[in-house]
Formats: sequence, C-alpha cells, structure tokens
Amino acid sequence: MSSNVFGDLQMLRERPIPVQDVELGAARGYRATPIDKRDPAFDEPLLEASRFGLAGENFYAGQRNPPYYHAIPGAIQQLLLRKGVGARLATINEQLAHAGLELWLFDAWRPQAVQTYFHDHWFPAEVRRRNPGISEDALLAEVETYWAAPSAGADAPSPHATGAAVDLTVRWRGGDALWMGSLFDDAAPIAHTARFEITNDDALCFSDAEARANRRLLYWLMRDAGFAANPSEWWHFSFGDQMWAKLTGAPYAIYGATAPA
Repeated sequence: MSSNVFGDLQMLRERPIPVQDVELGAARGYRATPIDKRDPAFDEPLLEASRFGLAGENFYAGQRNPPYYHAIPGAIQQLLLRKGVGARLATINEQLAHAGLELWLFDAWRPQAVQTYFHDHWFPAEVRRRNPGISEDALLAEVETYWAAPSAGADAPSPHATGAAVDLTVRWRGGDALWMGSLFDDAAPIAHTARFEITNDDALCFSDAEARANRRLLYWLMRDAGFAANPSEWWHFSFGDQMWAKLTGAPYAIYGATAPA
C-alpha cells in the first residue's frame, strides 16, 4: 500500500541512514574550514524561498512554536536563501510533487540576534534547569551540540548566517507534515538524524517505524541533491557552508556570512 502512495520515493523510505558516529565527530571544528571568496557563488544574493516555489513559515517569528511559545527576539518573518540553495531545493520539490508531497521550511538565513539568544541565554538556562550541577565545559559542549555559537568574524560564521543552511521537513502538499519522531528544534538525542536506525525492526513501534521511514526520505532527497546533513538534527541541511565542506570533504566552503540587501 505504501509503495503506491509514495511511488518511486518509497525506495528512499526503505534505504537506511548510515550510522552517524563519524559525522558527529567530523562536524566539530568545521569553522576552521577555509572559505573561497573567489568562488562565483560567494556573492550570490539572498532570495525569498517563495521565489523558488518553496512553502514555509519562520518558526521563530510566531508564538505557536513549541517548546518556546513566544516570538524569539530578532526573528524575521522572511525565509531567505542563497540563490543556488533555493534552486536545489526547488529540484527536490519537483521529485516530491509526484507523490503529492512538498518541502516545508522552518528557518533559513537567521539573524545573529536569534543565534545569540539561543546559544547564550535560552538553551544554557534550560540545560542548567535539567542539570543544576553541570560544569561550564560540559554546559558549553551540550549547548553547541545543538546551537552553533554566533558568528565569530567573516571567516567563522554560524551556518544559518550564510544563507546556505536550512531547517525543513516534508509535508503533504498544502497539508500535514510527515511524522519525524520529534519536535523541530528538540535539543536531545531523539533529534539525531539516525536515531531510529539503531533499533531493530521487531522493537520499533509504528510511530518510530514511520519516523524512521520519513527521516530516511528527507535525508536521501537532500543528500542526493548535494546537501550535507547535520547528524544532530534531522531537519538541518546545508550546501556550500563550512559545515557542508567539513562533512563532505570539500576543500573549501563557497558561502560566507551575508545579510539581506
């Protein structure tokens, strides 16, 4: 039955996500990767996601955004992407359309005020609430598993400051999102991309099996289009930034920090 619903995409729902232990390690230190400012893509503009036929709503600009339930200081309504990134996502949407599906964007280019709020304030307070005795080193390690530090100069931008990183999911066209097994922005191991690959089929409940299939679908669609997956967050992908270069083995990143014109 499911193969008829998803058509050729069913093969991706059945294709396991590789164990991400190597990627979790490789993602560390990505900001040391050089950025080639001579690459033709370096000066690409930020464009509205809607110009590429992409649907979405900035998760941080509204109040129906669990677990926060408030607009985040500095958040913007727009979903802005580098031109080359938007074009790749549009190609993925064409594949999804055959099964009545589409991408849904939560976030794209992100102001530094939002990054600072989560990295310096909200998430550290949440970690301390859960673990009052945590050391400062352990606290920073936990925070930066899920929230990159704000940009540290032109050669070390946070991924979302480049317009090359995007947070997204898959939904039925104009309808409900596919079940991915956790909230977007769930800063816990359940958000790890390959979380449901470590349990054998007999032990998976229907909810987990569905989440595994849908994470596989999103992962392989994005990977086959050239994106790198953040191993800690099933929703985060990038093309052309420093994390992408570090995870894919590219010699340099092609996108640095940018801002709307």
